[in-house]
Amino acid sequence: MNTDKLPPYISASDRVILFDDVCKLCNAWSNFIIKHDKHRLFKLCSVQSEEGQAILLHFGLPIDSYETMLYVEGNQSFQKSDAFFQVMTKLGFPWKMACIFNVIPRPVRDWMYDRIALNRYSLFGKYDYCTLPSPDHKTRFLNAKL
Repeated sequence: MNTDKLPPYISASDRVILFDDVCKLCNAWSNFIIKHDKHRLFKLCSVQSEEGQAILLHFGLPIDSYETMLYVEGNQSFQKSDAFFQVMTKLGFPWKMACIFNVIPRPVRDWMYDRIALNRYSLFGKYDYCTLPSPDHKTRFLNAKL
């Protein structure tokens, strides 16, 4: 794992949320970000994409099974509940109020996160294919070819 240099496709000022594009819950999360990120702070990136795969490899994470949301800011990465709280804080009021649950010890928060993440397909469903962003949302996604 190399955390001294920037991950591929990411600049020092980028804030990137990686998500599982076939997961219905994860797609709902990315739509939530698009709707509520009024200042366009975040870029989204599917873990199944070329860019997502390269970023996962950079941080030493598996590229064939996805058990966590990954939030990347410059050369730092955050996973599980830490990733969630980093994003919610930056979305501002009222969303950062969810960070009150950050008082719960990380092992407990991450255990709860894992229960949802590991069962997300059975709880929320799964797409048979990766969804494509609508034309007006394309600029919200990390894409090396743009």
